[in-house]
Amino acid sequence: MTDTLNKENKLLEVLKEEFKLLSGKVKRSRRVEVVIENEQIIPILLFAKERLNYIHFSHMSCVDWIEEGKFEVIYILWSPEEKINLLIKTKVAREGEDLPNIDFIWRQANTYEREIREMYGLPFDGLVGREEFILEDWDEIPPMRRDFITNEYVSETYFEREGREDAKDVREQILGRTDEKLPDFAKKYSRD
Repeated sequence: MTDTLNKENKLLEVLKEEFKLLSGKVKRSRRVEVVIENEQIIPILLFAKERLNYIHFSHMSCVDWIEEGKFEVIYILWSPEEKINLLIKTKVAREGEDLPNIDFIWRQANTYEREIREMYGLPFDGLVGREEFILEDWDEIPPMRRDFITNEYVSETYFEREGREDAKDVREQILGRTDEKLPDFAKKYSRD
C-alpha cells in the first residue's frame, strides 16, 4: 500500500515545503488534503495550477460549522497527469470576513462562489455577478446556514400561509394526470 501512496506523499511534502500548512494528510489513494489560512488561498491555488499541473478545478463547497462560528470552504482540484484529487480547506468567520475571489484562476469558480454567497451569505472580495443567483426575491437568512429553520420556513411559506388553502400536493397533481401509483416510500409525505 505504501508504494501506491508515493505520489500522494510527495505532493504533500512539496506543499509543506512551500506553504505553512495548518495541517495536511494523505487521506487515501488519489486524495491529499491540506488546511491553510485564508491569506494563502490564492498563492496555493496558483502554485497548484501553474507549478503542479492541477489544471482542473473540480468543485468548491462550503460547510457551516455553527458551533465554531465559522464556515469551511473546500477547493477540490484534479491533476490529469498525477490522477490525484487535492482538497484545499480553509475556515472563515460566519460574519464579517470575506474570502478572495478566485475566478481569475479558474473562470468556473464564479458559479460556485455566487452559489456559496447566496446559499450561505459568505462574501467573496471582488466577486462580480448579480446578487440574485438561484433564489428569487429571497428575504430570509441564507437557506444552507444551519440556523435557517427549514420546517418553520416551509410551514409559514407553503401550506399554512393565508391564501393557500387550495394548495395541492405536487404528488397529488402528478397522480391525477397519470396512471401511476404513489410509491410506498412517498406515502408518508402525502397530506392524505
